[in-house]
Amino acid sequence: MNPLRTSKATVAVAAAVVLSFTSAGFAHGAADAPRDHGGDEITIGIKYDQPGIGLKTPDGTYTGFDVDVATYIAKQLGHDPSDIVWKEAKSADRETLLQRGDVDFIAASYSINDKRAEKVDFAGPYLLAHQDVLIRADDDSIKEPSDLNNKKLCSVTGSTSAQNVKDKIAPDAQLQEYGGYSECLTGLENGVIDAVTTDDSILAGYAAQPEFKGKFKLGGFEMSNENYGIGVQKGSELKAKINTALEKMVADGSWEAAVKKNFGPAGYQNEPAPQIGVVVK
Repeated sequence: MNPLRTSKATVAVAAAVVLSFTSAGFAHGAADAPRDHGGDEITIGIKYDQPGIGLKTPDGTYTGFDVDVATYIAKQLGHDPSDIVWKEAKSADRETLLQRGDVDFIAASYSINDKRAEKVDFAGPYLLAHQDVLIRADDDSIKEPSDLNNKKLCSVTGSTSAQNVKDKIAPDAQLQEYGGYSECLTGLENGVIDAVTTDDSILAGYAAQPEFKGKFKLGGFEMSNENYGIGVQKGSELKAKINTALEKMVADGSWEAAVKKNFGPAGYQNEPAPQIGVVVK
């Protein structure tokens, strides 16, 4: 099956995508339904609920580092921004979306691991993230991971991040599970929560939002390595093409521009662009 599906010019218009490449980064607009764009359609899975990573805004546009990376890749594959159909790729659905052919590739804070690699292939990695904590900017009581003992530590229901801290680092941490990270941040802001934990890139994306500017800081603890990869179907020829696109994105400065735009306001100290094919354990 050809991984890049096409649509005829007679398909009704549902929305459009506008992409502006500037020295500061990119801007995107799209809709998650087929459109009349007169070209080859490509369907890309992203997160819809992670500011700074992948976010569907109320006005129907899409923003975040993964969105910028995915749009750049699509351009290198020969697709205009108006060819892109964005599709939500929730964590539990990513392998299924690829195996069924519902998407051409996925860029959705998708950490490469052995279990997932049995089902799908990964291009990249394109970002090395770490499990970290987000704390209040004026809180000097949490200077190292063990300081999380007896602190109220928040993560989302079903996440392994908080349990990892309790099991391996701070056994006396008081776990608090909320429905979403935005709820954790509200609790952190109000003093109900002492720290929030997940990937540092995700935390930085939330902290970079205008309403939280200057209120939080990252601990910088690097409690795990999370190698973000681009998911494709097993055996897909796209893997090599996407790797080539990622190498070009790093070389021409677009990768660094996207990092600064999406994570810079939170003071995120990102790792250098990872080497293609090298997964840091």
